[in-house]
Amino acid sequence: MAATDFKDYYSILGVSKTASADDIKKSFRRLARKYHPDLNPGDKQAEARFKEVNEAYEVLSDSDKRKKYDQFGQYWKQAGQGWSGRSGVGVDVGGFDFSQYGSFDEFINELLGRFSTGAPGGAGRSNQSYSYRTSTSSSNGFNDFGGFGGYSSTSGFNNTTGASADREATISLSWSEAFNGVQKRFSLGSETITVKIPPGAKPGSRIRVRGKGQVNPLNGQKGDLYLKVELKSHSFFEFDGENLVCEVPITPDEAVLGGSIDVPTPDGSVSMNIPAGIRSGQSLRLRGKGWSLPKGGRSDQLVRITIVTPKNLTNQEREYYEKIRESRRFNPRSHLSQVRL
Repeated sequence: MAATDFKDYYSILGVSKTASADDIKKSFRRLARKYHPDLNPGDKQAEARFKEVNEAYEVLSDSDKRKKYDQFGQYWKQAGQGWSGRSGVGVDVGGFDFSQYGSFDEFINELLGRFSTGAPGGAGRSNQSYSYRTSTSSSNGFNDFGGFGGYSSTSGFNNTTGASADREATISLSWSEAFNGVQKRFSLGSETITVKIPPGAKPGSRIRVRGKGQVNPLNGQKGDLYLKVELKSHSFFEFDGENLVCEVPITPDEAVLGGSIDVPTPDGSVSMNIPAGIRSGQSLRLRGKGWSLPKGGRSDQLVRITIVTPKNLTNQEREYYEKIRESRRFNPRSHLSQVRL
C-alpha cells in the first residue's frame, strides 16, 4: 500500500486533539507570523508551511469541520458530502454504495484486505490490496480520490474562509503631498506599482489598492493592500477633525484697536481682519481655507489668537505705555473685589 499524503492538522498547528479553540487560534497566529511570505521572501519551504498552517486552521477553527475531521480523519470531506453510515440513506458515488459500511475506515480496511468488516455484503470479498492516494489540494482545485479498483470521485474545493490576504503598510507623506495629492512608486517583491494618493489624505487615512495584497492560500485570490497615511508634525498647522487649526500672535495694540494681519494657509497667505477688543484664546474662522476634502472643496481654517506682550521696549514705547497706564480707566479686575470665601 502506498503511503498517503494525509495531513495531521493538529500536528501542523502543534496542538493536542483536546486543544481549545483559543489555543488553536493562538498557535495559528504564532505560526502564521513565523512563516508569512512577507517575512520569508523567496523561501519556498516557509511558503509551503504557511499554506499548511492556513489549511489546518481553516478546518480546526470551524466547529462542524473539526467534528467531522475528528470522526473521519482524512475522509472528513467525503463524510460532509452526504455519506451517512449504516443507519442512514446510502449515497451512491460513482456507482458504489457506502451504506453498508459503518465508517470510511471500515470501507478502506476491507478494501485493503486488513480484516473483514462484518458489514452486510462484506463476506466473500477479495483480500486483494489496492493502492490509493488522497489529496487535499490537487492542482485542479479539487479533492481527488483514485485507484480504488476503478472507483474515483471529485468534490469541489470552494474555500472562502481562513487568514485574511489583505495587508497593510505605512506611507509617509509631506504635508504638501497630502494636501495636493501625489503619485508614489512602491516595490512589492519583484513588482513595482504606482499608487495615486488623492488630495486630502490625513494622518490615519487608509488608501485601498485593490488586488495588491498577498495570495490567500485557501482560495488563490489576492487580497488588497491598505496604505496607512502618516504625516510628521507641522510647525504651524494641526488637525481638528476635517478643519485645520493654527495659532497666530498679535500685539496688545492690535487686540485693542483691531486691524488686518496676514495669516498663512495651505496655499498661501491671506488677509484677515482682527476685530477691536479681541481676547487672547479667541478663534476666528477662515472659511474654505482649510484642508482639501476627498470629495472636493476645502474645510475651514481656525485661527486661534494669542496676545503677546513685548519684552524689549524702546524708550518711546515705554513712554507711551506709561501714558496709557496713567490715563486708563478700564480695570479688568474690578469684579475681584467681591470675591469672598
